[in-house]
This record gives sequence, structure tokens and C-alpha cells, in this order.
Amino acid sequence: MHAWLNALWTRRPLQSGQPGAIDTIPDRLWQQTLTLYPFLALRTPQELARLRLLVRDFLRQKEFHGAQGLVISDDIALAIAAQACLPILNMAPRRKALSWYDDFVGIVVHPDEVLARREVQDSAGVVHQYQEVLTGEAMEGGPITLSWKDVVHAGQSAVQGHNVVIHEFAHKIDMRNGVADGCPPLPAGFMGAPSASAARNAWRATLQAQFEAFCDQVSIAGRFGGTPTWLDPYGSESVGEFFAVACEAYFVNRACFATDFAPLIPMFDAFFNAFPIAANRPD
Repeated sequence: MHAWLNALWTRRPLQSGQPGAIDTIPDRLWQQTLTLYPFLALRTPQELARLRLLVRDFLRQKEFHGAQGLVISDDIALAIAAQACLPILNMAPRRKALSWYDDFVGIVVHPDEVLARREVQDSAGVVHQYQEVLTGEAMEGGPITLSWKDVVHAGQSAVQGHNVVIHEFAHKIDMRNGVADGCPPLPAGFMGAPSASAARNAWRATLQAQFEAFCDQVSIAGRFGGTPTWLDPYGSESVGEFFAVACEAYFVNRACFATDFAPLIPMFDAFFNAFPIAANRPD
């Protein structure tokens, strides 16, 4: 592990007026990250400055663990942190925004996909064991697991709306109310709702309608040779997975996502307090 990340993890937050060279993400590393992941670089200069600070604080709070011999470098940690912080970039003051991720500390990074053992009990009480190939996993109250192979290719896969980091961290946001059901905690007044329960009902109605339409498209493509969906068909597994898959696309390829899922745009904008990216802003 490089000296900068080690120093950042062991250094206490700066007091006002203290010099902060160690606490600043090195320019070379930051610019390299923006180059590798162009969907980050599209943010406004103000947003990028905020993201850089958010990432620094995120790295102070989390612990990275390499699996299967993978050595966690500054490059790996920064790439993951920058993508993880994108969903919460504009949600609240910086330190409060990070509270969306305060139910865990560990991030386990594998070199490639992970083969996970699963166990399920059917209606007759018979237990079935099987293996599932994963590119990432978010455990309620527990760590996040990621495949570095998928993380490092996120710049290219953004064209298809794929991003494993955002997917798993969207699950963490969703789980803040205790279950990954596609509806994160919402306050009274959200999009004009008179109460928190009314806000949740409106959110669920909109998301459910889009989910069901998407499931129909996936089914038609799979069974009858219809046009494959642009959005990852894995989103048809459940409404919780649909939310995570939709978040991926919303943050890395908003234009395509808005074309296929226009009803979700104002709702996601309101929740994530999203600003138009720099490319969509007048000079």
C-alpha cells in the first residue's frame, strides 16, 4: 500500500488552519481517476471539488481488504471510493452525506468474480445448495464485496449503464430502512408528499410500474427473441435489484437511462439532489 493512503488512514482530521498536504488526494492520482472514469469527470468543477473532499473523508472511515492475493493500492482504493461517493455527492453536507454508509467499515476486493455458496429452502422444507457467480455483494450491516476486474472496467461499461460499485452502494442506501426493497428512507415533504408514508407510497408506485414494464421487456427478449434490454436484465430479479441497476445507469449514462425510464428521472433527481452534469449546462 502506498504511503499516501497509509498516512491518510492514520492521521486525524485536520483542525482549521493546519497544513494539509497529506490530507489532499495527490493530483496525479485524482486526475488519473477522472481519466479512467469519464462519467466522474463530467461533473462541474464545484462538484468535483466536493467529490474530492468527500472521497478523502470516505477513505478515512473505511478499511479495504484484498482477497486472493490482491494488494490494495492507492489507485484501487481511490477508484472505488470515488465511484462509491458519487450517489451521495449532493445529498447533504459532506459529513452527513457519509452517514448513508455508516453501517459498515470493510470493503473486500477480489481480483475477479466471486463464487458464493448459497442455500435455499423450498416450500416442502428441502434445503438446496448451489453456487452463484458474483461481481459484488452488499450485506446488511456488513461489508461490501467487489470484483476489481469489474471496477477497473467501469469507464468502458458505462456505455451499457453498468457500474458494480454504484450498484452495491445503492443497495446500502436502500437498506437504510432495514430491507433492500427498492425504497430508501424518504422524509415527509419529499416531492410534495404530506407525510413520509405518502412519499414511500408514491415512490413505490412509480418504481413498481417501471419494474413491471422492464420485467415484461426482459421476458419478451428471453422467451420470444425480442430486442434485448439496454438496462442490465439482472434488474428483473426483484424490485430491490431493479433499483440498484437503475442507479447504476442513472449515474453513469443518464442520457440513455432518461430515454428508457423517464418517469424515474424526477424522482431520482429529487432523492439524490442531483445537479445537471457540466456537459448539459450552459457556459
